[in-house]
This record gives sequence, C-alpha cells and structure tokens, in this order.
Amino acid sequence: MSPQGREQAIFEQIADGNVPEFLRKLVPVELHCELANGQRLTATIFVTPDYLAIGSDSDFLRIPMNLHTALTIAERFGFILPTRKMVDAIYVQSRYHLAPQPLPAGPEMRSTDYYWTHNQMIEDQVHTIGARLGALISGDKKDVVLSNRLATHLGRIAIYGWHRGPGQPIQPLSTVHGANYEDYSHGIRLVSQWALVNGKLQSIPDLLQNPATARVFSDEGPIHLNLDLLARGQTTAPLSN
Repeated sequence: MSPQGREQAIFEQIADGNVPEFLRKLVPVELHCELANGQRLTATIFVTPDYLAIGSDSDFLRIPMNLHTALTIAERFGFILPTRKMVDAIYVQSRYHLAPQPLPAGPEMRSTDYYWTHNQMIEDQVHTIGARLGALISGDKKDVVLSNRLATHLGRIAIYGWHRGPGQPIQPLSTVHGANYEDYSHGIRLVSQWALVNGKLQSIPDLLQNPATARVFSDEGPIHLNLDLLARGQTTAPLSN
C-alpha cells in the first residue's frame, strides 16, 4: 500500500471498531503540581493501557500512524494525545515496564514488515515478564505528543519517550519529522478529554489553555493548539486565551 492508503486503512479499521477489547478499559494516572498560592492541585487522567492497536485481544498489531490520523481518531472518540508530562507520569505509574527494543535504522523503519516485527518483539517480552493484558504498560514505544512546538514548527509531528527508566527517555521531545512521518517506534497512547481535578470532572483541553491549571498537565505551561487544523494538516497558530 502507499503511505496514504495505509493511513486511510488504519483510520477505517479503528473507526469501524476493529480495536482490542482491553484497550477500551481506561486506566487512571495521577498528576500533581503546586500553584503559585501554594495550593496543591491533583488531577486524574484516564489513558489506554497500551498503545493503539488494530485487531482483537488474541490477535492485534500496535499500529503507528502519522499526526493527522492520530488526531482525527482521538477527536472522533473523545480523546487527546498526551503531553510530555503525562508520558512521564504514565511511565512511572505503569505496572509493567518494558525495555525499549530499537531496530536498525533505514527506509524500512516505515514499512509494515517492521511494524509487525517490532510488535512480535514486544509480545515476546510481554510474555516473558508475564504482563497481564489490560494492565498499564510502557517502554514499548515512543509517544506522539502535544507540544507548544507544534505551533512554531508548523507541519511537524512531536515525539517523546521510549523510557529506559524514570526520567530516562531515549527520545527527547523532538519535532524534527514532518506531520506525515511515522515509523515502527511510534505509538499512539490515547488520553480521555475528561479528567478529575480535585474530584471534579473537567475538560483537559480547556484546562491546558488556562495558565492557572495547565501546569498539572504540562511542563511547557499552557498549550494553545488548534487541534482541528492540525488534524486536517493545515497551518496552525496558537489560540488566544
């Protein structure tokens, strides 16, 4: 398939519900920050236990995709992509930590064969450590993330993570690749748009734009992105408060 054809097929399969059952049961992750007035703010986000995949619980493929496909899928089902701070918290609070398994670099990194090979390597490690399907797991992929850099590096994708341990990501936050880029090492971790903040259900996109609350979700401060324009691959600029 062409890259465009593969992205369309990925979107159609997930939009039609061809997603493992275990990914439909979200896992809570806690985030914290201290506000300027000394008040401690606590938020609970709800995330998929592993990276987005196509298939069933007994036969699935963790599937990389470009930024446009990832954002379109996230919006369609009421999710967002994580921030760098969320990725760090997910790793620390994961029940199982996998060791990253990079494959040789080259054009084949973007091939479906590489996707399949890497997925099998992850599954071998999962079975070796006895990880339970549906438990929070990390270390198997880099994350496609939301970042303010997407507003200043137009037409790019932001990636981060693939931790070897707490605070030890192989991939620092990067926007070196175009928004249509994806390779075997990328994963899409979905985060519900709704979080519990001090016990009250609130919208994460709204909280990310508020300087008073953004710090609990982001280590970049408020994030002002027009996600609709990003998903459509159009030029984007920061949103006003």
